[in-house]
Amino acid sequence: MELTIDADGAALPASLTVPDGHSRGGLVVLHGAAAGQRSFFLYDHLARVLPAMGVAVLRYDRRPREEGDVPLAVQAADARAALLRLRREVGDVPTGLWGVSQGAWAALLTAATHPADVAFLVLVSACGISPARQMRFGTAEQLRRAGFGSADVAELLDVRLTDEGFLRGDVSRSVAQAAVDRVAGRAWFPLSYLRRTMPDQPGSWVDMDVDPAVFMAGVRCPTLLFYGETDDWMPVDESIAAWRRADTADGTPSPEICRLPGCGHLPGPDGNTTIDGISPQYTETMSRWLDSQLPHRHGQRRPDAE
Repeated sequence: MELTIDADGAALPASLTVPDGHSRGGLVVLHGAAAGQRSFFLYDHLARVLPAMGVAVLRYDRRPREEGDVPLAVQAADARAALLRLRREVGDVPTGLWGVSQGAWAALLTAATHPADVAFLVLVSACGISPARQMRFGTAEQLRRAGFGSADVAELLDVRLTDEGFLRGDVSRSVAQAAVDRVAGRAWFPLSYLRRTMPDQPGSWVDMDVDPAVFMAGVRCPTLLFYGETDDWMPVDESIAAWRRADTADGTPSPEICRLPGCGHLPGPDGNTTIDGISPQYTETMSRWLDSQLPHRHGQRRPDAE
């Protein structure tokens, strides 16, 4: 079913895939930074797999960027609008969020600020450090895996810190631009994810220093986490540690954490972009976990889910 999400100031094209008969639950899909279209293979996979077990899947196109990333607060507001629309379509059943990478941050923010609207979370590569720190980690790892040495990595990190200083308003534009100019001819520069030309003004990366641990501490719903063992964009152990520190004593269940051998930042081998390459462990674990969280078709939970 094709429909439109009426978000604040935007009409977001969407696709809703529903089960045959009554829905046990519903799930809204949130986007990775470089995968804002609802046709992305990971989102399509959800729409193919989950309706067969009674879960409706709502995918939508993320609103267009104006400059830099769409702020997380805007993404979270759009996610809530999508949840409300999904509930209109599937009725009074548990509805939750699935998010990957940047979408996991948006899902966390939505769940922390609107707990009554989010019954569960399924998060892939939910990074536990700030976006700025993640980009330092990830770009340094790109260089290492491409065979560049420690001196190249150190130079990259120095320029990234200067770039961050400008975006925070602590470093002048001329200093930041000169730093980029010095390294623009390096063989590693295409892997740096640095802009060749600085913005006219600082402040374009509004979420760069957001601490996701604050969102984690505010989550009050069951959560399933996936991390690839060979992730080259975020520190897996540090992110899991952030979740452990965020555990609360108010009765909220601790998240279930699944580490995926042989998988990278997405739930498949590094570089995979096809449904066939998605980890069977990821699919099976997600299906089992959702089955344990959702009521049966007749409104009863499984006996082993108590």
